[in-house]
Amino acid sequence: MRSEPVVLVHGLGSSFDHGWRQPGWVDLLADAGKTVIPVDLLGHGNAEKPHDPEAYTNLETCVADALPDEPVDGIGFSLGAQLLLRLAAADPKRFGKLVVIGVGANLFREEDARVADLADAFEHGASDEDVYSQVFVRFAEGAGNDTKALAACLRRPWEPLTNELLSGVIVPVLVIMGDRDFAGPPDPLVDALPDARAVRIPGIDHFRSASDFHSIDAALEFLEAV
Repeated sequence: MRSEPVVLVHGLGSSFDHGWRQPGWVDLLADAGKTVIPVDLLGHGNAEKPHDPEAYTNLETCVADALPDEPVDGIGFSLGAQLLLRLAAADPKRFGKLVVIGVGANLFREEDARVADLADAFEHGASDEDVYSQVFVRFAEGAGNDTKALAACLRRPWEPLTNELLSGVIVPVLVIMGDRDFAGPPDPLVDALPDARAVRIPGIDHFRSASDFHSIDAALEFLEAV
């Protein structure tokens, strides 16, 4: 049994309680003797919610500031997974193993227009034709978030992930992806990481991938928390 604490990093529009406590992750990790490190990203949950995109520059510091001195394992969903990968690329000694859920080929796509449309939908409401944004907005409102803060988060200055950057993630990584997830397939991400493998969950879309029991089982087994 590995003893590393586990940091849980939620996705865009969610929160620690919404993304991890409600689906049962926190209790299951505690039952396995794991110390859980909670994170609410800026603009989400109980964190501050500025409406200035510049406030969200270097968003991964929300995670870095929560980490202890010793190595931890990390589980991240969507935006949270991206932030964990950035941190592990910059300083892999801070991590033992990573589980990233709901990220894959999307990390390498040019999606500026879609991101801009989603930010506008968070701020002003989604159009009837934009089903993608409608689902995201409902998801965020269901988690009790400030959608104008989420718009600012999306408009933050950021640098795209690259194969060169991801080659620095030398820790073991499990990539979990639903086969109906718009972020897939997982193969480009797995290929870019030095030590990674994928688990595909049949019949699951992006928004259900972090709460599906197959995802939870795969992650806990990978982290030796069963």
